Amino acid sequence: MEAFSSKDIVMKAQKKILSSMASKSSVQMFIDDTTSEILDELYRVSKEYSGNKHEAQKVIKDLVKIAVKIGVLFRNNRFSTEELGVATEFKKKLHQGAMTAISFYEVDFTFDKGVMEELLAACRDLLLKLVNTHLTPKSHGRIKHVFNHYSDPELLTKLYEPSGPFRPNLTKICKGLNKLVEDGTI
Repeated sequence: MEAFSSKDIVMKAQKKILSSMASKSSVQMFIDDTTSEILDELYRVSKEYSGNKHEAQKVIKDLVKIAVKIGVLFRNNRFSTEELGVATEFKKKLHQGAMTAISFYEVDFTFDKGVMEELLAACRDLLLKLVNTHLTPKSHGRIKHVFNHYSDPELLTKLYEPSGPFRPNLTKICKGLNKLVEDGTI
């Protein structure tokens, strides 16, 4: 007997529609203003660092698509108890990463690229584990693309130079992260 579920079809349609509409207006219900501002700064850093506007746009679009798809999965209660445990672990690791990023920003010359690389890799691996059975290999590739891009040691080093060109961007990113931490979002 064939298993048919209209809920599954609706969720697949939502994921498909949202993945093709990674614009600000269509994702407002999933991504708040503070997160949006952080994404804008990450885009500016990527564009300036890589010198490639298309690549910078692609990495942010990938990040937004993944966030939205995971939001759809959560809203449709698609995660098992075990997967929800992984999600909790991911949120803790993300929180730790945010606190570490803020600390490195607030105290000049404490930045350690190895620590940031390790935290970002751990977040990537937990996220891949969380969505393993829910998202396509293409989406898994998007997750790897985003985390590999932002864990680039040269990019991180440039970002954290106390008097470097990305200091204003880092200030805005950390201000946003601080707000998300205070609000309990991350």
